Amino acid sequence: MASFTDLEVWKQSRKIRIWISEAAKKFPVEEKYRLTDQIVRSSRSIGNNIAEGHGRFHYQDNIRFCIIARGSLSETLDHLMIALDEKIVTEEVLLSFQTEYESCLRLLNGYIQYLKNKKGDEL
Repeated sequence: MASFTDLEVWKQSRKIRIWISEAAKKFPVEEKYRLTDQIVRSSRSIGNNIAEGHGRFHYQDNIRFCIIARGSLSETLDHLMIALDEKIVTEEVLLSFQTEYESCLRLLNGYIQYLKNKKGDEL
């Protein structure tokens, strides 16, 4: 794989980042430096960590960054749940995001497993 941009998991993380960016534009102004900033940063961190891991020399480094990306993915979902609790987004918005979340989680777990297998092949 020549570039991280070829990875399906990175493409899905990009889709999530764009989705969250659009949703966050509708958050109340008083949340700008609280929830809005947090959810945008956590959604960006998913793809950032996938890209950084891809650029590492060893499989174990890549796996570690993918695990961090998985944490950022879960953090993003939690922030959106907070937005639901605060009545900033609707249940429908959350359910729509959960579909994207689950797709990214499956791809990320699959990629981590692939990397673990490749790491094992090196030994």
